[in-house]
Amino acid sequence: MSRKEIKLLDCTLRDGGYLNDWEFGKSNIINIFERLVSAGVDIIETGFIDAGRDYDENRTIFPDTECIGRTFGKLDKGGSMIVGMIDYGTCPIENVMPANECFLDGIRVIFKKHKMHEAIDFCKQVKDKGYRVFAQAVSITSYDDDELSELIGLVNDLKPYAFSLVDTYGLLHKGQLRHYFDFACSHVSSDIGIGYHAHNNFQLAYANCIELLDDPPADRLLIVDGSLYGMGKSAGNTPIELLVMHMNEYHGTCYHNSQILEAIEVTMLEMSRKFRWGYSFKFFLAASHDCHPNYVNYLMDTGKLSVKSISEILSSLEDEKRLLYDKDYIREKYFEYQKKHFGDSDSVQAFTSALKGADILLMGPGNNIYAQRDRVLDYLAHKKCVTISINFIPEDYDVDYVFMSNAKRYVQLCSALNEQKEKSKLIATSNITRTLGEFDHTLSYSDLLDEDALMPDNPLIMLLRLLSKADVASIGLAGFDGYRETSVSNYVNPNMEYSYSRKEADNINADTVKGIRKLNLRISPVFVTESIYETL
Repeated sequence: MSRKEIKLLDCTLRDGGYLNDWEFGKSNIINIFERLVSAGVDIIETGFIDAGRDYDENRTIFPDTECIGRTFGKLDKGGSMIVGMIDYGTCPIENVMPANECFLDGIRVIFKKHKMHEAIDFCKQVKDKGYRVFAQAVSITSYDDDELSELIGLVNDLKPYAFSLVDTYGLLHKGQLRHYFDFACSHVSSDIGIGYHAHNNFQLAYANCIELLDDPPADRLLIVDGSLYGMGKSAGNTPIELLVMHMNEYHGTCYHNSQILEAIEVTMLEMSRKFRWGYSFKFFLAASHDCHPNYVNYLMDTGKLSVKSISEILSSLEDEKRLLYDKDYIREKYFEYQKKHFGDSDSVQAFTSALKGADILLMGPGNNIYAQRDRVLDYLAHKKCVTISINFIPEDYDVDYVFMSNAKRYVQLCSALNEQKEKSKLIATSNITRTLGEFDHTLSYSDLLDEDALMPDNPLIMLLRLLSKADVASIGLAGFDGYRETSVSNYVNPNMEYSYSRKEADNINADTVKGIRKLNLRISPVFVTESIYETL
């Protein structure tokens, strides 16, 4: 197969921009572009055209096509085709100047399945302005054969330069890839090119591209996307340096890979130290459950679920919701999952009865549990306290009970808890599954929630709610320092850290204080160690 029938497209300046908000810096933008031209890359994508953004010479996201000329207009295209991308709905046709007045040769239009008709109409308007149009079907795995046939009918009427299969979330394995690609080749008019855009959630982006490059269609143009060093959204793209190497070695092409490697050394290595991309555990989890990565982000960011629990929640997602992220939906699924087990009402009665008339010291995992150890020891010396630690086991302190409401922390502490069982009783909420034996007390998770709170399952509030049912003499709090932004350590164990901005931390602190007050406890808690909560 001759070179003209296979083209490589580089999307670094567009797809890579998801990581750095398209702020590559003017010199890096020019260097990347010129190196790709010198390398002989067939098609170079300059960035997004998005009417919602202002022009910035340091960014590769542009309000209109005219601004692309302001950045690239004086540069030599060499033999490369230059394209931009529009996410359908973000750029009115008025922002697209006629092609004969523009630096761009083509425009790629991405669209979701439910917008296919409107998007193809928009593609026709772009084509009428003289551009080579690429119709880009994102989340190709969301289409069944009938839906894909419907789309291809629209594409054949449009007759774009190319129709691309976009594996947005890196879900395709070889068999699935061949099905979608062969289906497209069988139904798309032969004068329309077919493209493929991979993501690396399963470490299959390069392998899938090679599958198509080594067995290309005989009757049409094939376009395969890549990016420098694989830089791109989510798990990243196929590294274009690998595609170039493969094409030169096995297909007799003459791309200048040295130019691409220079671009990586000069620009991409430094960026990779600032912005992480590529295969990761989160993106693997998302791909393995055929769902949007933000669902995984939400569940992992709670910091309260084991991987097993996360997988069970993801498995329960409805098909039509899987690839369209809905924060309210996943929040509902999270609490639905947490509430599905019921606690033992007898356990509540037994536990609260055991605490009648007792002085209670609740021990949290904040740094002050050790930094202000003298305060804690002095408090314990003056009171015969029943000690209860929350979601951790404090070193150098004896505790009577360990309260667990966090499934992830339970998994982390499982071995230590088994060793501790002779010293401490284990109280757990019903969302936690015991690995061995039974908990001493199992409490209803849902009964302890504050549904209106910013953090409905705040463990301190949950335990105080439980203690409000017990006739205790006093409640002391040690190691409940309050939340700080991520740059400041909040916990005695770094593995317990959450990721918070300063504003988020302040909001959670205020909400915690509000939650304590709302309990209307008969006995007001006393802060044994310093806490942000005291100042609010």
